[in-house]
Amino acid sequence: MPRTQRNDNFIDKSFTVMADLILKLLPTNQKSKEAFAYYRDGMAAQADGEYAEALENYFEALELEEDANDRSYILYNIGLIKQSNGELEEALDYYHQAIELNPRLPQALNNIAVLYHHQGEKAKAAGDNETAEGCYDNAAEYWKQAIRLAPNNYIEAQNWLKITGRSEMDVFF
Repeated sequence: MPRTQRNDNFIDKSFTVMADLILKLLPTNQKSKEAFAYYRDGMAAQADGEYAEALENYFEALELEEDANDRSYILYNIGLIKQSNGELEEALDYYHQAIELNPRLPQALNNIAVLYHHQGEKAKAAGDNETAEGCYDNAAEYWKQAIRLAPNNYIEAQNWLKITGRSEMDVFF
């Protein structure tokens, strides 16, 4: 039984019924509809912390989904799971794949920056200031891109850019 048929609260059941109706009415092919069902089940599993199940659904959705924009969100969500599981290099790879398909995905750009910043912090703690600065510079570049796309978001990143002198502008928004 698909996860979305197991929802036990009214809001989830209502959303699932509405999503199923919309899916039936949309003028799209069966393959895209199946991809969306897997994606939706992946999101539900991810929200419940069932990461293995979520990944299974996302990989099924990737096999079926042809739309680049939709694929970018699937890849982004896989990156989130990889990041939360501590698989940081894999997370970076999935975020980069998402950006290749959809360069206007600020949340993926932000997460790439966060990972580079984290690498910088680790290098700094290990006494490798040169590597740390390189990681911080990478983080800055990705945060700038994310902020350009979503100027009212990432306030902490904006402050960090200003404090560290990596900002080229006084105000982003």
